[in-house]
Amino acid sequence: MLFYPLLFEPIFKERIWGGTKLKEILNKSFDGSQIGESWELSTVENDISVVANGAFEGLNLNQLIEKYPTEVLGIKTIQYFGNNFPLLFKFIDAKEDLSIQVHPNDALAKERHNSFGKTEMWFVMQADDNARLVVGFKDKTNKKEYQEHLENKTLVAVLNEAPVKVGDAFFLETGTVHAIGAGVLLAEIQQTSDITYRLYDWDRVDANGVGRELHTDLALDAINFEPTNTKLNYDAAKNKSVNLVECPFFNTNILQISEKYNWKKTKESFTVLMCTEGSFTINMLRFKAEFKKGDTILIPAIIDSFDIIGEASLLEITI
Repeated sequence: MLFYPLLFEPIFKERIWGGTKLKEILNKSFDGSQIGESWELSTVENDISVVANGAFEGLNLNQLIEKYPTEVLGIKTIQYFGNNFPLLFKFIDAKEDLSIQVHPNDALAKERHNSFGKTEMWFVMQADDNARLVVGFKDKTNKKEYQEHLENKTLVAVLNEAPVKVGDAFFLETGTVHAIGAGVLLAEIQQTSDITYRLYDWDRVDANGVGRELHTDLALDAINFEPTNTKLNYDAAKNKSVNLVECPFFNTNILQISEKYNWKKTKESFTVLMCTEGSFTINMLRFKAEFKKGDTILIPAIIDSFDIIGEASLLEITI
């Protein structure tokens, strides 16, 4: 069987805070005007990505892994995570502020939900003027002070709000209180998990006057009350892979292509390429295809080299 770079059908999520940038900027095709998330690569229950190109078209990711576990995932991935795809990849368009929320760690998520926790990172692809992210506490606090602010609706006053621009990157360990602010379009890389504890939703209500569910009690044991440094500092370089994040769940590099680039890796793990700007061609034995901004490509572990030609900025994610 000839393995090749895989594209998947996006899974679109309508959100109360969503907008139209996924269509306008990333050329995604959908109906509606409140699409907040495009799940690019997922094995979350009931949201399993389906291959959209080539010989495997129509197979979902779990079916593909079941047939070819080592070829798709790689030995290192299987060693750590078994025959499970351990990551979830999204593009997120926040027309309005997302809720202030937190994610549990692996131990708490396993105990309560039989799930992975949700360590994640963000890469800003577009930001309106004065756009910002909420990322952790300004100063050290505790449960009592936090609950008082929550009850008095003054929680935002003790949270760190970071202004953002294109190219900014943030790493959020589990327990970090956070929110994506209005006007931000970003790529999100996270553990395979859909466990979110919502703390505050800006007193928002739907057309029937009903607010979304909050999870304030569950969140108490998940929150890190220490201030955290979430912004990533890096110096991108042309035609060189520059590291952004190394953690137990994923490694992320930024790769800016400006000419023909010979891409290489080991066969121990799959790699995912998220194109955040530009376009490029992948050229390998018996396979040649063009990709563009907004594409998320799974490179099966068995593929260890090919040529990339074009002008593009890529996030390069592996285990």
